[in-house]
Amino acid sequence: MSHTRTLWEEGREPGRQVVALGAALALTAVVIDVAVVGRISLFFDLCFITLCVALALAVRPTDFFTVGVLPPLIMVGVFTLLGFVRPGVIADPRDGVIQAVVSGLSHHSLALVVGYLLCLGCLAMRQRMGQKTSGRPGQEPAQAANRSGSPAPRRTTSG
Repeated sequence: MSHTRTLWEEGREPGRQVVALGAALALTAVVIDVAVVGRISLFFDLCFITLCVALALAVRPTDFFTVGVLPPLIMVGVFTLLGFVRPGVIADPRDGVIQAVVSGLSHHSLALVVGYLLCLGCLAMRQRMGQKTSGRPGQEPAQAANRSGSPAPRRTTSG
């Protein structure tokens, strides 16, 4: 009997690739937002929230921790870069780097909280679904836990 994979079981990308993808997509959203609006706006916030969910769905289960800490790091990294290059798009143009980052984080804190909560929620759901499907009916527990493809050790009964 074949098992159709659900949305929660699909992610198979390594953590490093997901980190690189997240940074690239966040910077792409910044470039588009600054080109169209001239500053970081609601467009970035919506892209960031969508990005957080997409990253949580794309990563392989062994790298859940990497994505679990990623959303705040992406936002701080993007805002730090903007603080050095163009602080006026996230804060007052005369602000220093630290003040620009703090202002940017405070103005976009709702997107950070919502994106982070959705990311963690998706990871928790994937973890739960992964535990349920690893012990599917008709599959012995030793086979469910055997990921390397080698035969499961045989149990011997004494007596």
